Amino acid sequence: MKRRYAMGSFLAGAAAARAGDEMSGPALLLAGYAVGGSATEASALLAGITVSAAVGGPLLGALLDRSPRPGRLLARALALYGTGLVLILLSLGRLPLQLTVLIAVFTGLLGPALSGGWTAQLPRVVPRERMPRANALDAMTFSLASLVGPALAGVLAHLLGAPAAVVASAALIACALPAAWTLPTGGGEDRRRGRDKAPPTAPAPLTADLAAGIRAIIRTRPLARATLASVVSCMGLGMLITCTPLLGERAFGSAAEGTLLLTCTAVSALAANAVLARRPRTIAPDTIIWSSTLLLAAALVLSATGHPVLVVVAALTTGVAEGPQLAALLAIRHRESPERLRSQVFTTGASLKITGFRPRRGRRGPARDALAAHRAPDGRGGSTRRGPELPRVRSRPGEQSFSPVVMSSDLRCVTRLV
Repeated sequence: MKRRYAMGSFLAGAAAARAGDEMSGPALLLAGYAVGGSATEASALLAGITVSAAVGGPLLGALLDRSPRPGRLLARALALYGTGLVLILLSLGRLPLQLTVLIAVFTGLLGPALSGGWTAQLPRVVPRERMPRANALDAMTFSLASLVGPALAGVLAHLLGAPAAVVASAALIACALPAAWTLPTGGGEDRRRGRDKAPPTAPAPLTADLAAGIRAIIRTRPLARATLASVVSCMGLGMLITCTPLLGERAFGSAAEGTLLLTCTAVSALAANAVLARRPRTIAPDTIIWSSTLLLAAALVLSATGHPVLVVVAALTTGVAEGPQLAALLAIRHRESPERLRSQVFTTGASLKITGFRPRRGRRGPARDALAAHRAPDGRGGSTRRGPELPRVRSRPGEQSFSPVVMSSDLRCVTRLV
């Protein structure tokens, strides 16, 4: 009963934290645009919180590995991350943009705590024989968060204003604090007995631990292959997601409708991992890694056709590949990571995927171009595009209102990287 409750608490906390994390990107972008009226300034906030996450991952992971109570350190990191989101919101329009972006940069250093830092603690919660199913369930929380988070941010921004979406994302992260704080401190009886018998030794320098984590990823072949495949897949996925407004315009006649493809991807990823959780040992994780990469490549080819049916099939295929690949990646990391470097391997892997994603976005992505085209005036206060009117986000008096829908594709995969 204790183990069952621990796993349920782990998944509930992970889902809440990751949903809040998925909300935070769209919410910050919407809030920044509502206050400044500039897509470039709003994107600077997102860039700041994302780039620093790539730097903070290895350091945060090393600190978690060295901590005797990693759950409490994880809870403090979550609390600081949520506080940082609120500080960014409070500084918008009150401080120079450079200072606000600086706050976003420091906040982003803690971002990997919500993904790799949390997942690395899973062996403390479940025994080894239950890890395959637990990996699939943990991967489902990412898919669920990517489905719920941006949608909830858009709804709250439309009904209550963009600042309310930022506050809600911080509140969701705060809901995960009890689950993180109460995470078990040990990883099983055998490991506790081994630790008790081992003679006390002086802790290695932090720089030595950081170097050891990098070496573990590079020199462990299954881990290196899985990391490389995930980074390559993330590059392709990032390009596909960034192009969804243009795909929607080409296939369906509306950039906004193209963002619905992201919902198809998230739903199919969630369904694929649900099937995998019921049969966790059907396919080896190493097989899933390379086959899912090929499946993602096929999805990119299908989406390039621009045919409406094939584009939808491509979105569904992307989810079928992405969901199990994430579960397989987590399984390989748990299997191959040295115990004393586990958290660092997870958070460094997340940083590598973020680094692989960032260069492909460019300064002006298709989503931003679609937004600019949607807002182009036609002389009557409307848009030159024909089509259904998109919901407008409320803003403060004197500030511009805007539609979040065509912006969402520039956000969805940023915080989903593990």
